[in-house]
Amino acid sequence: MNQVESQDGFTIPELLVVMVVTSFFVTLILYFTFNFWTYNYLLEADQDTLSSRLNAGDIIREQLGTSSGMIMQNSVTDAHANNPDPSDGTGLHWLLIHAIPGNQTAASGTTKPVGYFRRLSTSTTNTVIMNGGQPYEDEYVLYLDGTKKQLLFRALDNTSAASNRLKTSCPPAIATAACPADKVIALDVASVDTRYFSRTGNTIDWTSIYDSSTGTYVGPDFTVVDVVELKLNLSKKPVFQKTNATINNTTIRVALRNT
Repeated sequence: MNQVESQDGFTIPELLVVMVVTSFFVTLILYFTFNFWTYNYLLEADQDTLSSRLNAGDIIREQLGTSSGMIMQNSVTDAHANNPDPSDGTGLHWLLIHAIPGNQTAASGTTKPVGYFRRLSTSTTNTVIMNGGQPYEDEYVLYLDGTKKQLLFRALDNTSAASNRLKTSCPPAIATAACPADKVIALDVASVDTRYFSRTGNTIDWTSIYDSSTGTYVGPDFTVVDVVELKLNLSKKPVFQKTNATINNTTIRVALRNT
């Protein structure tokens, strides 16, 4: 009498079906997991740039809004001028800037001044330091760091103002207790667009008006700028992204006192 032997396990076709279905679901799980991570890192990058935009707006409005106005070049000397004026052999003054609207950007390994302005010098007791009938003034440099993609402030204290509470700042790489690091205003800054306006709202462009007979410049400059507009263009590359997927901007407009 013949006995039928019991056969347990999978056939080859069944095994192939199981492997295909398992691979399909594993692929789906990995796909959705990767996309979930990507979305979260993208959201994190968006939040970082949002914080940077909000902080930059607050700081710039506070600093510029209480300033005495924009200037073309620092008169308070800077021993560590990042972009010294080539026409000045001392190397203590930054590049000359005029009120010309445009896009300011700095390549990696370089810095680029965006603007200079003045503020009243104050003492350690928070009172204005006077030079006879006129107040002393400190000066500030707003500049871009192309390597770190940062917008920074350089403070220049007027050493003639006794008991000045301000300390001159230095490039972060050489900062010390006596010369603190320049203040970072915003991160992930790709470029800054600048525009200038008169009190009546007209755009001011240093190159706009020339004498028709002599060809010499007679147009306006920072002395008549009443409103400054800075548009910060930010971009950031989130984790798992090959490009700067987070791109946004913020426009900061500040009315000047121009004392």
